[in-house]
Amino acid sequence: MIEIRGLCKRFGRKVVLDGVDLAIPKGKNTVVIGGSGTGKSVLIKCAVGLLRPDAGEILIDGADITKMNEAERVRVRQKFGMLFQGAALFDSLDVGDNVAFALRRLKLYPERQIRDVVEEKLSMVGLRDVQRLMPAELSGGMKKRVGLARAIASEPDILLYDEPTTGLDPIMADVINDLIISLRETLGVTSIAITHDMASACKIADSIAMLYRGKIIEVGTPDEIRATSNPVVAQFVAGRAHGPITDENEEFVRFVRRTHAADEGTRRG
Repeated sequence: MIEIRGLCKRFGRKVVLDGVDLAIPKGKNTVVIGGSGTGKSVLIKCAVGLLRPDAGEILIDGADITKMNEAERVRVRQKFGMLFQGAALFDSLDVGDNVAFALRRLKLYPERQIRDVVEEKLSMVGLRDVQRLMPAELSGGMKKRVGLARAIASEPDILLYDEPTTGLDPIMADVINDLIISLRETLGVTSIAITHDMASACKIADSIAMLYRGKIIEVGTPDEIRATSNPVVAQFVAGRAHGPITDENEEFVRFVRRTHAADEGTRRG
């Protein structure tokens, strides 16, 4: 359903994505793992058309969104629903109005039907009788579930999850994992989740792809990723403090310190 080919994105001199290739099968959950700052969020923002890549192709049902004008991209975005990392609820709107936001903006249903849709979607994520509550009155787990109800309100073909379990306790994180699996089975949606939570990744994924140094370095089922022979992937999956990722980061820090010390010496000289 989604095919990413040679995707590149930089910000100034910093290269974030350096030729990403990834195929997202229809009706499956694909999870992209990788450390903080590796470009996972940039990848899905490019996929939904919120960021323009510097090079490469992003095919949605065979149509390359990188070659579309803004009006065409807006139409494609209607295929997507997104659960943001912090739920990103509107503080000034109650729960019902948050879930109904896109429905009203896109004028998908008459007002009387919107209320029914809101109630249905909140029920699907295990919430009832909360429409009049404000976001400040919700727990972290409830905010995530309201965000998920909003993401599915317009019945998208594709769901994007940005760190869906971040900030949640292990039990509530598992509730969100179960909801993600249930939505795939109930709605038949295609999903992309980005996370560094390996417990979540292995539970919800049909396939896992690891992003490292701007490229996808390995793709496989959860069992294949856990049994990997790639030392970079193995270190990340196991959460080990020592390995090629750490060694590379430490060498970079030493390089920056040496460069800074040399610059200081030149200025004093």
